[in-house]
Amino acid sequence: MRAAVMQNWKLRVDDLPDPTPGAGQVLTRVLACGICGSDLHMLQHGAEVRERTKELAGDAPPDPMAPKTFEPEHPTVMGHEFCCEVVELGPGVENLKVGDVVVSMPVAFDADGLHAVGYSNKYNGGYAELMVLNEMLGMKVPGGLPAHMAALTEPLAVGIHAVAKSRIAKGDAAIVIGAGPVGLACIAELRMKGIGPIVVADFSAKRRELAALLGADEVVDPRVETAIDAWRRIDGSKPLVIFEAVGVPGMIDQTMRMAPRHARILVVGVCMQHDSIVPMLGIGKELNIQFVLGYEPHEFANSLMAIAEQKVDLAPWLTGTVAVDGVPQAFQDLADPEEHAKILVVPGT
Repeated sequence: MRAAVMQNWKLRVDDLPDPTPGAGQVLTRVLACGICGSDLHMLQHGAEVRERTKELAGDAPPDPMAPKTFEPEHPTVMGHEFCCEVVELGPGVENLKVGDVVVSMPVAFDADGLHAVGYSNKYNGGYAELMVLNEMLGMKVPGGLPAHMAALTEPLAVGIHAVAKSRIAKGDAAIVIGAGPVGLACIAELRMKGIGPIVVADFSAKRRELAALLGADEVVDPRVETAIDAWRRIDGSKPLVIFEAVGVPGMIDQTMRMAPRHARILVVGVCMQHDSIVPMLGIGKELNIQFVLGYEPHEFANSLMAIAEQKVDLAPWLTGTVAVDGVPQAFQDLADPEEHAKILVVPGT
C-alpha cells in the first residue's frame, strides 16, 4: 500500500506491506483522513514531546493501559481523523461486515496492549490506503453521510470535550483565542450549546471568516482590537470562559494577563515547548485554569451524531484534498493559514 511515512522526524511517501487484521479486527480502506495540526507539530517538536512523555511517566511502574510509544527511528504512519470502508474481516468479527463505512477512536488493542493509531509503529494511521481497526471501537457511519464529513468526527470531538471540561453554561460568554482547527471545533460546540456571545481572535483573515461561519458572534484581528476589548464592547458583564487554542509559548501568560477576575481559562492548544507564566497574575485574579486533552468515547459518538444530524455545518472547515503522495506538500501548505484550515487525505484520488 501507498503511505506517507514519518521516520527520524522526516516525512516521505513510500510503499509498505498491506496490514493484516487479527482476531476481532477488520482491514479497512481509507476513504478520507484529516491532517491534524498535532501531526505538523510532531514533525517539528517530536523529540521534545518524547522527553515530556518520559517526565509524565516518571519513576512510576508502567501503566498497562497507557498506549505504547512509537520509536522515531522506525516507520510511523500518522493520521488519526479517519473514515474507512471495511474490506476484510479478521477472525471472530460479528458486528461489522464488508462494505460498512466506519469511524473509530484512534486506538487499537491486541495481546501486546494498547496502541495509539497514527502514533504507532505497529498500527498505521490514515495517511495510507489501508488500515486495521478493532471491531469493538468501530462506529458505523449513518447512511447518507459523506466520508469527508464523517472524517471530521475526531477533530470536532476535541472541541466537544474542551467545552465540556470548561463547565460553560448558558448565561456565560466565551472568548476563543486562535481559529485554527481546534479553535474552530470549540466554536462549533459553543454554538451548539447556545453560548453567546462568542468572541474569536485570530491574525488570519481566512480563519476569522471561518470562525464567523461556524458560529462566532464577533471576530477580531488582534492587531486592530484585542479579544478582551471586543468582549467588553459587546458584553462585558457575563461570566467569561477563555479558550486558548493557539498552543505556542507565551499564549497562556498572555491569556492570563487579559482575563478579568474570576475568569476560567481552558488551555486546549497543545504547546510542545517550554513555557512560563507569572503565578501572581492568576493568584491576584483568582483565575481557574484547566488543561484538556482528547475526548471521552461518548463525546466521540456524540460528535458523529451531531454531524450526521446536521446540528452543525462543518463544510466550511474543509479547504482542500490530496492523495497520499500529496501529504508532504499538504504539510507545507497548512503552514499558511490564509490558504487552508483542514486538508483531507483521500487515498483513492
